[in-house]
Amino acid sequence: MRLISYLDGGRRRLGARAAVGTVDLTAVYAALLSERGAADADAIAATLLPPDINAFLAGGEPSLEAAAEVLDHAGAHPELALEESTIELLPIVPNPPKIICVARNYADHVAEAKVEMVDVPNLFLRFARSLTAHGAPVLVPRVSDQVDWEGELAVVIGKPGKHIPASAAYDHVAGYSIFNDVSIRDWQLRKPPIQFGAGKNFDGSGPFGPELVTRDEVPDPHALALELSVNGEVMQSNSTANMIFKIPALIEHISAFTTLEPGDVIATGTPSGVGHFRDPPAYLKAGDTVRVEIQGVGVLENPVEAEV
Repeated sequence: MRLISYLDGGRRRLGARAAVGTVDLTAVYAALLSERGAADADAIAATLLPPDINAFLAGGEPSLEAAAEVLDHAGAHPELALEESTIELLPIVPNPPKIICVARNYADHVAEAKVEMVDVPNLFLRFARSLTAHGAPVLVPRVSDQVDWEGELAVVIGKPGKHIPASAAYDHVAGYSIFNDVSIRDWQLRKPPIQFGAGKNFDGSGPFGPELVTRDEVPDPHALALELSVNGEVMQSNSTANMIFKIPALIEHISAFTTLEPGDVIATGTPSGVGHFRDPPAYLKAGDTVRVEIQGVGVLENPVEAEV
């Protein structure tokens, strides 16, 4: 299943990609229940398939089953498909409770940055306000021209938990998406000390989406090709197989100190090929297009614009 978050008339909605196109899960389920004679169809639909993806994920298996029912129904009803040109995509999880990012999680990126390997995951946090959608601009801020790219696999939590053992970690994963952990390098690497909080949280600096691909569609998240290009030139090309700390280890480590909640995002780190450590350094500028593709998960593409 491939889910999207989008706006319709200024209202946040939850959609899914069906064979006939994109469908509004809440609206189609309400109509389907009404056809079956349910007197409280709208209320049931809003409970099982709420338009907010965090609430949908919190619904667990009953919500997933209802969504699957909608997709089966939509397959025979092409008239239910939304007009794609009217869909304004949002970050797939527009307002995550937490965005936890992993630094130094590929050995080749550690080498290019000339920093030490770490024995435990090196984490930092992002604000939801830093996120931007597929197709929306990455902003070059007024105060910097050192805007760098970082293509990453994102894990979205579906089932809450604390002290989750690695052996049970995937039970808590709703699915996967694509993250571009765009970094404002002169703010991030300003010393002393290094300022991850500032350099990773500029507005419009976190492209995220376009879809949430549910876990059942990605049998092995550590066997995916990852590629990032700028204006068609490949800058990063690697595999998620090369993560130092794999997803189960990350979930075990993170859940030891904080309760994971539905809608939480774990950005699993970037491989080598970022712009800052090239010779000479290279950065995104207004007019560029940055594209991240992850095998089986999709394509995240964004124009680059100057902040007004």
